[in-house]
This record gives sequence, structure tokens and C-alpha cells, in this order.
Amino acid sequence: MNQRYIGALVLVPLLVFILLGGYFLKLSVLFLSLGGMYEFYKVTKVKGYKPIEIVGYILCIGYNIYISIGLDVKIAVGVFLLVVFLLMIVPVLNTEINFIDIALTILPCFYVAVFFSFILLISMMNNGKYLLWLIFISSWCCDTLAYYFGRAFGKHKLIPKVSPKKTVEGSLGGLLGSVIGCTVYGFIISKYGVNIALYHYVIIGILGGIFGQFGDLVASSIKRNAGVKDYSNLIPGHGGILDRFDSILFVAVVVFYYLSVFIG
Repeated sequence: MNQRYIGALVLVPLLVFILLGGYFLKLSVLFLSLGGMYEFYKVTKVKGYKPIEIVGYILCIGYNIYISIGLDVKIAVGVFLLVVFLLMIVPVLNTEINFIDIALTILPCFYVAVFFSFILLISMMNNGKYLLWLIFISSWCCDTLAYYFGRAFGKHKLIPKVSPKKTVEGSLGGLLGSVIGCTVYGFIISKYGVNIALYHYVIIGILGGIFGQFGDLVASSIKRNAGVKDYSNLIPGHGGILDRFDSILFVAVVVFYYLSVFIG
């Protein structure tokens, strides 16, 4: 069987947990966050950096517990700032650690743990059990049509120094896929009492299609800098968590803020 299909089967339990919601969804997001952070730290070590991993993992677990019980996010931000404040002192006390190691300790807390947490934050909104699927529909429809448009029409390289295989034609196809997927899904859930004007889904599709591709390119840029092909081989045919969910990380942020600011 094709490795990509095997990898897709590996992801089935995650889809089930998303459907179930509640603690299943919270545990899934925590697992993805910790796994993604592990992959990020592993890649940074290829270049000889020494992030303080345990601090990142503790922050990730604490943050996920904190937002899961619905406490004020402002306090979580305060804790993050306090940890950064204390970590900046470490290179003074231990000269084997430098400021880049400290920066790489904190970065995945935001890039991975906080970005993934927007899935939970959307699920807590009114009609969140429906709206959180916009993240995945935008990302997956974009990836799918980008792949097929790129194969069929791809002639002009998008950003070859970052991702040599991506083309302008594939990118436009991905954008179209995101818009179509989100719009059709918005029409469907309107039948279940989600009263949001259809044009909002078009805009979410556009934003998701654009920034989801940036999420993909950001992950590729990090890998290229580290000189690795995949973050890990956890998911057969897909690489690691950050290989499979790189666009979802960015789309989750975009969808959350659009819903919060423009729909409330």
C-alpha cells in the first residue's frame, strides 16, 4: 500500500477525537503540541544549538491545562513573560548556553503550542464544534488542489530557494481549493443553525489559502536551514507532525482572529 495512504490511516484516530470533542480534543491538541515541539527541538540540534527542552515542555503542558479549564489568557501571557525574563539570565550563569539557545527554547512554545491551541479556543466559541472544521477544510482542500494543479499546470516556480517543487499555478489552485471548501462547508452548516453570512466563509477561505501556504513555506524554510528533509517519520509518507500540520498551525490563528474580530 502507498505510504501516504498508510499515513492517512494513522491520522484517522485524530479525526475521531476532533469529532468527539471535549477531553479527547484537548488531549489530541496536547499530543500534537508536545510532538511538534520535540520535532522542532530535534531539528535545531542538527545545527548544534542547545535549547532547554524541559522548560518548553512544562510551559506547553501548563498552558494547555490552563486554557482547557477556561482561565484568563492574560495570566498565561504573564507567565510566559516571566519565564523569558528568567531564561535570559541563564547564559550569564552558564556560558555554554547562549541567547540563540534561549530564543529556540521559547520559539516553539509560540509557533507550535500556542498556534495549536487556537484549535481549542475556536472549539470553545459559540458553534465551535462546527467552526473548528474550517481550519482543517481550508488546509486540506488547499493542499489537495495545490498538488493536482501543480502537477497538471505547474510551470512557474513559486519560491524555489525555500521549496523547489511549489509552483505559482499550484499555489493558485490551493487558494481556489480553500475558498471552495470553506464556502461549501459554510453553506452546509448554515442548515444546522450556524447563522454566519456566506461571504465570511469566502474570506476565511482566501485568508486560509494564503496563510496556510505561508505556514507550509515557513516549515520548509526551517527544515532547509537545518538541512533535513522531514521533521520526523512519525506519519508514513507524510513525515512528522510539523510536516503534516504546518499549514494548519497558521490557518488556526487566522480563523480564530477572523471569527473573533469580524463575527464575534
